[in-house]
Amino acid sequence: MPAAGSGVRLGAGLPKAFVELDGRTMLERAVAGLLGSGVVDDVVAVVPDDRVDESRELLAPLGVDGHVVVVTTGGAERTDSVRHGLAALTTAHVAPGSDAAAQGSGTAGYDVLLVHDAARCLTPADPIRRVVEAVRAGEVAVVPVVPVVDTVKQVDASGHVVGTPDRAALRAVQTPQGFAPHVLLAAYDAAGEVATDDAGLVERLGHRVATVDGDPLAFKVTTGEDRLRAEIHLASERSLADGPQSISFGWRPYRPEPGSEPPPDPEENP
Repeated sequence: MPAAGSGVRLGAGLPKAFVELDGRTMLERAVAGLLGSGVVDDVVAVVPDDRVDESRELLAPLGVDGHVVVVTTGGAERTDSVRHGLAALTTAHVAPGSDAAAQGSGTAGYDVLLVHDAARCLTPADPIRRVVEAVRAGEVAVVPVVPVVDTVKQVDASGHVVGTPDRAALRAVQTPQGFAPHVLLAAYDAAGEVATDDAGLVERLGHRVATVDGDPLAFKVTTGEDRLRAEIHLASERSLADGPQSISFGWRPYRPEPGSEPPPDPEENP
């Protein structure tokens, strides 16, 4: 889970994953969401160097019921951070002296690897399960997607429109993205440049990437407007959890106190 982004566009003055939504950091919510899906065993959180101790403290309560939560440091770019996370799997479920330990990778103990952005901290369990199930069914790379609802224009360097892609064939990609371990490792071994999409690296190796249905709640909290949207959703969830609420609207006739003057008639003073 890359969580080392600076969060400049969010404008909160601290790394994005450590911004609180309704009293809980995005990092905590994202990790808890993965583990709560029922199909994720362990999580490696990749955080800024100066947030490691804080992250371990925040995530310690989630490392229960057989789950392992590892915290490691991020790199200069997202690609570097994911590499660090893959390397940190060695500390998860690898016994000293085992074949996996000798190979320097803890991925031998897993049948699926997910890469999930901490900023998509409201992702529900269903899309996570769909991704994992698709990989276990034989797909080597799977991404959750949602339809593109806006018309998309292709423009040149001067900003002039040069094409209008068919919207019906377009999808917006979310996370977690899921992979057969050997495929993701090979993709990162071959990656020599910055990449914002893990499935894109797999595509470069010639592998087919499958899609499953995503979810509107798996949106990325990037701007202040995204944060407000997330807060509104969480407030709504909390209200529903507190039980049925009722609000009454009504009117009552004006009854002046004895001796007081009645208010002016608005029809007489337009």
